[in-house]
Amino acid sequence: MRIQWFSFVRVIGLSLVLLYHFFTGAFPGGFIGVDVFFTFSGFLITALLIDEHQKQGKIDLLGYLRRRFYRIVPPLLLSILISLPFTFLVRNDYIASIGRQLTAALGFMTNFYEILTGGSYESNFVPHLFVHTWSLAIEVHFYLLWGLLLWYLAKRVKSPQAFRSLVFLSSLVFLGLSLLTMVIGASLSSNLSSVYFSTFSHIFPFFIGSVTATVSGVRETTARFKRNVGNWSLKRTLSVMGLATVILLVLTFALDFNARLTYYVGFFLASLFSALFIYAARLLNDQLPNRKEPQVITYIANISYAVYLFHWPLFTILSQVTTTFLAVVLTLLLCLLFSTLSYYVIEPMVIGKTPAFMGVSFDLSPYKKYFYGATGLLVLAMLVVLVRAPKVGAFEANLTTNTIKQEQNTMNKTRQLADSANATSYNVPAGVTIIGDSVALRASDWLNSSISNVSVDAAVNRNLDEALSILQTDAQNNALAQDVVIATGVNTVNDYKSSLDQIVASLPKGHHLVFVTPYDGRYITSSDAVVNQTANYMRELAQKYDYISVADWNQVAQTNSAIWVGTDGVHFGSTSDSISTGATLYVQTLQAALTEVNSKPLKTAA
Repeated sequence: MRIQWFSFVRVIGLSLVLLYHFFTGAFPGGFIGVDVFFTFSGFLITALLIDEHQKQGKIDLLGYLRRRFYRIVPPLLLSILISLPFTFLVRNDYIASIGRQLTAALGFMTNFYEILTGGSYESNFVPHLFVHTWSLAIEVHFYLLWGLLLWYLAKRVKSPQAFRSLVFLSSLVFLGLSLLTMVIGASLSSNLSSVYFSTFSHIFPFFIGSVTATVSGVRETTARFKRNVGNWSLKRTLSVMGLATVILLVLTFALDFNARLTYYVGFFLASLFSALFIYAARLLNDQLPNRKEPQVITYIANISYAVYLFHWPLFTILSQVTTTFLAVVLTLLLCLLFSTLSYYVIEPMVIGKTPAFMGVSFDLSPYKKYFYGATGLLVLAMLVVLVRAPKVGAFEANLTTNTIKQEQNTMNKTRQLADSANATSYNVPAGVTIIGDSVALRASDWLNSSISNVSVDAAVNRNLDEALSILQTDAQNNALAQDVVIATGVNTVNDYKSSLDQIVASLPKGHHLVFVTPYDGRYITSSDAVVNQTANYMRELAQKYDYISVADWNQVAQTNSAIWVGTDGVHFGSTSDSISTGATLYVQTLQAALTEVNSKPLKTAA
């Protein structure tokens, strides 16, 4: 039984995800599209299992698992086989550790793989080609957990009403536990990506969907739902669907991945209004029994899962070899082609059905040898990719090398600073202390060779709060040079103003302070992005205090597009030449700020 208007749920979810991945700066909260999918999956699976129990008095667990396998695995395998040959277009960094990524994806453990490897959902140097399968992993975890539990309950409870009630109560329990885990995790964790990726904290949208299923249904609906079919006017039903859509769009523009408020209420609201849309769409199906949803919407909904699988690796690769606009166009065209092939041809063939498209069936049995041949070539290409893939990308290797060098330099420099703390009347040693993030770490060789008497303390994923802690510790140990540079901010924090104010307040007397404004190319046109607001507030502080200057890397980065070709928009350089050019610009920007701040007075008041 196909419910009309449900296709809109899939289309909305897919659209939000695509907009977020293609145009992150314009649609910063589009990641909630995944939660729309989660909610709908929870609804549909629960409703279908309730229908099966009511019709047969039991649940066929093996049949359920078989259906899930055939729906999930063939498109996943196809997306991997087709995507990997495209990696020959880009540098080897994009296939570093690809074997482990594939193992995680095919084992439905990508979310935990990303947590264990310190992956960031938004950016982590060279993005993993199959990081998007984290959501598929959680979906499979739900299918297994929920299918087993409902199968067990069905064996113990024969009454359809009692079974529905138990499902409702179980859904509420799991919903509450998971939501509480997300809120607590967001409150305690400094890495919100780990909360986002975790099955335990991000599985609750499925249970919002399952609660909705118990109070409505697909084939077997509740008495209250049947009354609402008549009680709700068509205008009211359409208004609820419209309101839910508007709220989801507002959240798409308003939510910030790195804001704790997103984890406290944002994901919950997205799932709640998705459930409201689902409920209203189910009503609309019965209110308009003779109306059909637009065929194009049905088509996009049918291929939505495959589009989701294909779009990320294709866009990640194509965006490195052409403009963003052209990459989006090519990605969409290829996704439509491969996803149509997957849903209407490959998947039916795998389960032994006759392929059909738009109601027209066609016999492809004479062409099976070509199908097997193409599959063999794709498998061969995959093996070649696996053989040539480095264990660690050049970028990560470079950062590791710089970290080792930095640790050796820091040990020597800290001792020198402590021994020579007599440079000024404030008993402060001369020189420069740089507290930075992975961008500063990338430029560390150039910083050490270009700036005299410098100590660079930079680390991957460091944010302003961590920089504040290091500043305070170094101050207590007399390990701060006269000129202190804070080169963090691209790893955004919730209250950047408070963090920057505390850095200013914690700077001891007798020092200068230089802020390096952060840059993230994904948000170059978004003045509301936290990274750009952070840069603006750093500029305000430099105007307010006479011992502070700004190294405006944010501005310099925007006017030097060549150093960002083939990068993630945060870490400059994809070739040795562009790395050198980017690092030189970074150092020159900082040197100009140091020259300026040394013409200013030192901090004289605590």
